[in-house]
Amino acid sequence: MFPGFFMLSKNRISYIRSLKMKKYRERHRQFVAEGSKLVIDLLQSRYIINWIYAIDEWLEKYGTLLEMKHIPFSPVTETIMERITALSTHGLVLAVVDIPDISLDIAIVENELILALDDIRDPGNLGTIVRLADWFGIGTILCSGTTVDIYNPKAIQATMGSVARVDVIYGNLAAFLVNASSLSTIYGTFLEGESIYSADLESHGILVIGNESNGISEHVQKLIQRKLFIPSFQKEQGQGGHPESLNVSVAAAIACSEFRRRKI
Repeated sequence: MFPGFFMLSKNRISYIRSLKMKKYRERHRQFVAEGSKLVIDLLQSRYIINWIYAIDEWLEKYGTLLEMKHIPFSPVTETIMERITALSTHGLVLAVVDIPDISLDIAIVENELILALDDIRDPGNLGTIVRLADWFGIGTILCSGTTVDIYNPKAIQATMGSVARVDVIYGNLAAFLVNASSLSTIYGTFLEGESIYSADLESHGILVIGNESNGISEHVQKLIQRKLFIPSFQKEQGQGGHPESLNVSVAAAIACSEFRRRKI
């Protein structure tokens, strides 16, 4: 059914491995996606798959789909997969995917809820936030230029395929918020402010999430119109310490849930 094992050249292996680094992803406008669910989700999206490398077990199940979609592919051995994977343990399939050019229509803030990420540094956090945005029907995430690259192998893996359905756009966050301030409310998550459980939340707007350690940067804070916080429910005082804050992706999930709960 499929051609014999494809022996990748040293140059091709080096190229695939180079895409683990941001500078090469930006230069070639391509990234690597690994794992069956992620690759299948990308196949069913607007993303353009440049090439797929997979072991026989995966191709026996999905090879016909690749042929129907005219996706070029090569069967490879597990030894080759071990050489080209960006993960600690290789999966059954690896895809080289073109990075799309995604533009942002600022008018969407008048009708939709979008997330704005200010200097998120952990790729796992970013990928998880993309996944929860997909869960809560949020189709756009705007990232500051200092936010970790969504096409980082760990970030793309953590999306569990949700990147195929959520637009992740990088740009000047402060400039965007200035332009959007007259169109919709700009919310931000803080350690003080209105309790998110009692605040009057609109179904649309911009929800800003800050850095894991430092929160929302000072210049972006000045543009926030409403400060929200997630109150803790501590046991009686004097019984030991307590956490100073929540993990940023957990806080984002709680905030998104509260915004969506008001629509039910």
